[in-house]
Amino acid sequence: MTALYVLDVPENTSVAKVAGEDETVTVNKIGPYFEISADGPIVVDRRATGCRHAVWYSCVAGVAGGSITQHDKNALRVEPA
Repeated sequence: MTALYVLDVPENTSVAKVAGEDETVTVNKIGPYFEISADGPIVVDRRATGCRHAVWYSCVAGVAGGSITQHDKNALRVEPA
């Protein structure tokens, strides 16, 4: 399982919402974080989130079971290890 952790603050809620629209992705709350997890890759389109660049580039709090392979103005992609 691959997991992406995003701090649960108003600026980041759209990241979790857009990620959760993928039927292969599960979004849960762990303490003050959204845990976005999947058996395969996790891909979040920045434009779909409506996040401005400063929020987008600071939304990642952590990754487990994989690594970030893309985090640019277009998307955030986490691939399984």
